[in-house]
Amino acid sequence: MPRLPWLRFLSATAIGVAWAVSFPRPGVAGFAWIVPGLLLAVTGGIPSGLAFRVGYIGALAHFLVSLSWLRFIPFPAGAFAGWFLLSLFLALFPPLWALACWRFAQRLGLQATAQATPGWMDLADRLMALPWVRLNVWFLLCAAAWVTWEMLITRLFGGFPWNLLGASQYRMIPLIQIASATGVYGVSFLVVWFSVSLVTAVVFLARDPDRPALWRRPLVFPALMVVATAGSGFLGIASDTPQPRQLRIALIQPSIPQTVIFDPDATTNRFETLLQLTEQALAAQPDLVLWPEASLPGGISQQDFDRLTARIREAKVWMIFGSDDVEEDPPVAPGAEPSTRAYNAAFLVNPEGQVVAKYQKRRLVMFGEYIPFGRWFPFLQRLAPIGDGFHPGAKPVPFSLGSLDVTTSALICFEDNFPQEAREHAAAALDFLVNLTNNGWFGESSAQWQHAANATFRAIETGIPLIRSCNNGLSCWIDARGRMHSARIAEGRNIYDAGFEIISVAFGRPRPTLFLRVGDAFGWGCVLATFWYLRPRQFAVARSAGTPSRNPAPSPSPFP
Repeated sequence: MPRLPWLRFLSATAIGVAWAVSFPRPGVAGFAWIVPGLLLAVTGGIPSGLAFRVGYIGALAHFLVSLSWLRFIPFPAGAFAGWFLLSLFLALFPPLWALACWRFAQRLGLQATAQATPGWMDLADRLMALPWVRLNVWFLLCAAAWVTWEMLITRLFGGFPWNLLGASQYRMIPLIQIASATGVYGVSFLVVWFSVSLVTAVVFLARDPDRPALWRRPLVFPALMVVATAGSGFLGIASDTPQPRQLRIALIQPSIPQTVIFDPDATTNRFETLLQLTEQALAAQPDLVLWPEASLPGGISQQDFDRLTARIREAKVWMIFGSDDVEEDPPVAPGAEPSTRAYNAAFLVNPEGQVVAKYQKRRLVMFGEYIPFGRWFPFLQRLAPIGDGFHPGAKPVPFSLGSLDVTTSALICFEDNFPQEAREHAAAALDFLVNLTNNGWFGESSAQWQHAANATFRAIETGIPLIRSCNNGLSCWIDARGRMHSARIAEGRNIYDAGFEIISVAFGRPRPTLFLRVGDAFGWGCVLATFWYLRPRQFAVARSAGTPSRNPAPSPSPFP
């Protein structure tokens, strides 16, 4: 890799852009298999401060490109601020990953050098000097450290598990079946393991092209694991038997512009659009009708609700729709006004037109549904005009469709990005999951495609189908193997247009996945391994004496 800092920064920027391009759209998934190794290479052989800055620039380029759809939110000040600030925050993690990887190499015996900037050739010599077992342990630790930061961003400050590296492989159906045991983190692990070993092999080849056995040895284990994983997934798919049951579901996609979502004058038109599309869909005699998230922001009037339930009773159909929900708290003192709490909710309506269950969204979108620290920093309210925002719900709620002998549960908005969230919902022995979402905030951008790619893994992890009802975007269903079914995609229609889809969802034999039983055990194992190898030296056992090293000598190595 280049020694000059500006060349490293330029290389890191190109790596970050390639990383972003691996996600939809355009979704060149192959780039994901080289990015981690290249990011590690561009930060190697230089002092830790410079390595962090180089890695940070590459990561920032990635997030600015991959999350550029945030700019389309129709509140320009908040949209651009959120896009930039979120990218600045998320970009902290990849350079820390690179620093951790080079620390692992030192712990495993990578020799120091007296040179100020040794460059990659000298670094290659010292990597080549590592015993074969330790070199492969290093690859595994690099992959574990990547999973560790993905576990962190899934949970830190509410979590933002968008575009985890493994999600870039959502179309590689046999390969991603490993997620049924490890979650999406297992796919990320596999990609990073192979990527770091591949770049190391290329460096070995460049350093000593006359010794092919030398550059082949880093690739043996990860390549075999990739082949074995894909082969196992292919055999599992081939052994599937047809599902015994089918349910006809109408997905209503109104494609309502978000510029009018807070306009009271547009409420009537919004409801009329939804009702008209529903009446057209009911002609196909579905068993269940789905409206997307926030179909009725601000709630629904009694008159409109009566019109809707009249059509439901006439068609004898079940319905799930998204709307605001308001609950009153008792007054804190006699004579005081009762306070209210608003929720982003999903409602289940039976064929008699009665609301029989509701679920209140638990994972709220920062600056979209609540203002963090808004009570202490009122100026933050200017970034997004959402008033007091929503409150989080308490727990998952199973929706039992009694006459259909079906049980489902609703995930709202980006809740289907969280592996642990979908697992908690699926714990109620569901036939399938439902996601109601509103990606209309982001216009006709890549957000809809990225969201659907992320959601693919929830079906594989839980072993049950996932039905997506969107305001605009990919209204479709994803089977338990992660295959996406959508008439719009198959027929080449615009996925962002208004309309409806009649889908036949096959279900009935849930796969009892390991992930459903043990959750993020694989991810937590990676976290444990990462922090064990990053523990302070005074708690490590000195190799030479076999006793704790209380006063370790400072390493002259310029590696991070």
